[in-house]
Amino acid sequence: MVLPYPVIALGSLLMGLLAGFLGYTDPYILPWFMILTAATASLHGLALGLLAAFFSAGVLLLFPGFNIMALALLLLSAWLAHGIGESLRRAHRRAKALAKGQRLLTEALEALPQAENREALLASLPERLAALGEGGHVGVWVPVERGFRLLSSIPPLALEEVPASGVLGRALQEAQPVHVPDVRQEPGYIAAPGLNVLSELALPLWERGQVVAILNLERPAPFAPEEVEGLTRFAQAVSLQLDRLADLEERRLLAELSLRLQSATTLREAAEKALALLLEALHLEAGFLWEEQGERMVALAYRGVEEPSLLEILRKGLPYGQGLAWEVYRGQSPLFTARYAEEPKAIPALKALGWRTMAALPIPSAKAPRSRRVMVVGQKEARLWRRAEVELLLLASRTLGLGLERLTEKAHHERVNQLFLELLDKPLDELYGRILEEAIRQVPGAEAGSLLVWEEGAYHYKAAFGYRLEDLQTVTFSQEEQLLWYRLGPKKAQKGEPRILSLEHEPIAVISHQTAPPEIMDTAGRAQEIQANLCLPIPYKGEVLAYLNLDNLHDPQAFGEDSLEAAHFFAAPLATLLHESRTRKLLEEAALTDPLTGLGNRRAFERFLQEELKRAERYGHPLSLAVLDLTGFKAVNDRLGHAVGDLALIKVAEALERERRNGDRLFRWGGDEFAAIFPHTPKRGAVSAVLRYAKAIQGLCFDGLCLGVNIGVASYPEDGSTPDALLSAADARMYQAKAQGQAVVA
Repeated sequence: MVLPYPVIALGSLLMGLLAGFLGYTDPYILPWFMILTAATASLHGLALGLLAAFFSAGVLLLFPGFNIMALALLLLSAWLAHGIGESLRRAHRRAKALAKGQRLLTEALEALPQAENREALLASLPERLAALGEGGHVGVWVPVERGFRLLSSIPPLALEEVPASGVLGRALQEAQPVHVPDVRQEPGYIAAPGLNVLSELALPLWERGQVVAILNLERPAPFAPEEVEGLTRFAQAVSLQLDRLADLEERRLLAELSLRLQSATTLREAAEKALALLLEALHLEAGFLWEEQGERMVALAYRGVEEPSLLEILRKGLPYGQGLAWEVYRGQSPLFTARYAEEPKAIPALKALGWRTMAALPIPSAKAPRSRRVMVVGQKEARLWRRAEVELLLLASRTLGLGLERLTEKAHHERVNQLFLELLDKPLDELYGRILEEAIRQVPGAEAGSLLVWEEGAYHYKAAFGYRLEDLQTVTFSQEEQLLWYRLGPKKAQKGEPRILSLEHEPIAVISHQTAPPEIMDTAGRAQEIQANLCLPIPYKGEVLAYLNLDNLHDPQAFGEDSLEAAHFFAAPLATLLHESRTRKLLEEAALTDPLTGLGNRRAFERFLQEELKRAERYGHPLSLAVLDLTGFKAVNDRLGHAVGDLALIKVAEALERERRNGDRLFRWGGDEFAAIFPHTPKRGAVSAVLRYAKAIQGLCFDGLCLGVNIGVASYPEDGSTPDALLSAADARMYQAKAQGQAVVA
């Protein structure tokens, strides 16, 4: 059991008095008073020790044997005890201070896990450590573009930002604690207004291996080495907590992103949900999700944009090569900047609006040579990107890529099925253009294209996008010429395997010139501009019905495995669609064709007349028609038999076809009657045409029996504005010609 100093002092005084009253002499009394003096000096210092020495000397005067030597011994004991006690008192005060500091740090450490996020954690540190400031201040500073910004402080400071120099700058640059015992000896010290500061301690706070803030303590008293060590360990604990919070935030956000993507039913919905979540989590103003579509980046979704100039860009899309999105698309590396205006590919409209902080990330796709989508997020205020934010955005872009890939495949299936149902009953001329347009939309990398269809022993251009179709239609290709362009051989063509040509590996224009005239392919077909081509054969039961060509005029690497997969998926329903449409056309033509002569029948005449009359009314074009009645046919049929009669009708049809002008339509009305329609032709032109018809028919003879013809002509609008009126007029004139013995009456 250890007795406290006051008890020892009081006990010594009582024992000395007791020894004196019992009659003991000075040598027996003095030691007790020396103990009293020493205990007092050791506990309370030299002044009280001397007072105790003189008090003891005064008491000793009451007893016999006192001398000056006793006083000297008392003074000596006071001085020696003071020397020994001073170090003990100093150690005691230091121990109390350290205990207090450790208690405060322990309380602060216990409170760290209560912070919900990194911002709350950092902002709470000054309040948790305020008692350690002892007349100075505790603050948290975060790095900004040109220095540090004060996040929180106790007491509040008049400073909001300081340059990247001084003690804070050293702590950031050296990435280790900086302790300045005497700031008066620090050349770069930045004084806080209104504070009396002697010592400063700057402690870096880490997150994912990066200094993200500086915990700064300033006070008028020096920091003990143990305090520096304790606060350094506290900063390490805060850094571990920042890492933990970053991990929690990352897992939470990715889980929420996955849920939102799973709930989305369209690409646009998924992109909008992803942007909304990321902007909220990172406290950013705006975001865009761009999708490469040939020569433009098209906005799949955007958020936080209200400026008319930006909305106009979003409406039109980004032209090839303009903006960070295209730079990231070509390089396939993310880009983070807090100086957007200094970027060489910055969009002038964004620069004019003062945007400074931007991040552009490729959204990966497993089958594409390049990410075809790019996410851009940012804000106007300058902001340094933290490593945790960079890693979070990279992980989010991968998660987003998986979600969009699933929805892209789903959209391809739905769109092709919808197209099949929409076009199944459409005319072939309308069908071709829609097929090509949808293929360019569906196949990644395509921005132009053409569709060649097998008809009448050759491949003909039936649709084109980005090219002059009317000029291309003057060119046809044999099977051998088309296989030369395809380059993979007939077996793969019959399997419908797509192939890719890239200007980086093969001269596309030279190959094109081997199959068609260069003067046409370089002008109408822009062969010299094509950077990449994807050719897709469309086979059906061993016959290649068509070839679909998809082109990119800007990027030799535009097409990849994802393009081949989309094209291959497109081929099967397209082949079925073309086959069904061609079969339907053949059936319709059979239903509208006279089986004997091959001319259109009466049903075809009525349909064509109705269509042409509507067109003439809409555009104000002239229109004429003629009714032809053979003479001499009954004698041929009765005398020479029905076989010769049928032959006579066939020869009449052939004679009419030889004299037919481009655009004129011929029909067998029935029996020995024929009809003709002359679009864009006034009556005078129609009369000239039917006179040639009459002359051709009058030259037909069978075993001495020759044919003739009576023709009536009517024209829109002078002879009527309805099919019945025009037919009645032409029929009446045909009978008039018969009665008058004339070939033509108009």
